[in-house]
Amino acid sequence: MSVRNIVRIDEDKCNGCGKCVTACAEGAIQVIDGKAKIISEVYCDGLGACIGHCPQDAITIEKREAPDFDEKAVEKHLADQKKDAPKIDFVCPGMMAKKLREKPAEASDTEAPSQLTHWPIQLKLVPPSAPYLAGADLLLVADCVPFAMGDFHNKMLKDKSIVIGCPKLDDVQFYIEKLTSILTTAKPNSLTVVHMEVPCCSGLVSIASQAISLSRLQMGFDDVTISLQGSIIETKKTQP
Repeated sequence: MSVRNIVRIDEDKCNGCGKCVTACAEGAIQVIDGKAKIISEVYCDGLGACIGHCPQDAITIEKREAPDFDEKAVEKHLADQKKDAPKIDFVCPGMMAKKLREKPAEASDTEAPSQLTHWPIQLKLVPPSAPYLAGADLLLVADCVPFAMGDFHNKMLKDKSIVIGCPKLDDVQFYIEKLTSILTTAKPNSLTVVHMEVPCCSGLVSIASQAISLSRLQMGFDDVTISLQGSIIETKKTQP
């Protein structure tokens, strides 16, 4: 035992997205019962490569008494993990296959008009100086939402501008910087963040919060959570 740097995970903040699991080269972290945990302190080198991958700011480094980092134990642990790879215990909730309904909802004979008023909509591609963003009521939407929510166009998109992205698969830091630029340049009238109920999708809320902080704008936003069946589970208002 010695006093050294070691990772600390705040389980109250952790949403079980699993990004820290893949970021830890030593395999020290696993998601157990929906929360990230250090499975053995001898596997943790205390360098904190996992910190920047946590969308909830749940990971910090603390200095305390802990068993020494054991490189040989890590090598054996990683070899065992590779050998047992088919027996994966953790599946990200956003990747779990499930059947939502027996058959699609009945469609109307009348074609519903699109409420989309501009292009492009992907956050990577939208120019911050685009005229349709200036002073707009802006939607920041996880790209799965419109597929789950059958009435998305009329209920959410009407009279609004939209940018979309995936906080799990795309470059989160790029999104933070791009949204910061949009907020600073366009100064939208309002911001609404719409994401799915799966934990990894809530990273969009963290992106919005960090971008607002970096832009130094005094604005809150609506945080809307959509169920896998396409209904609105919750709407929360964040304050400036």
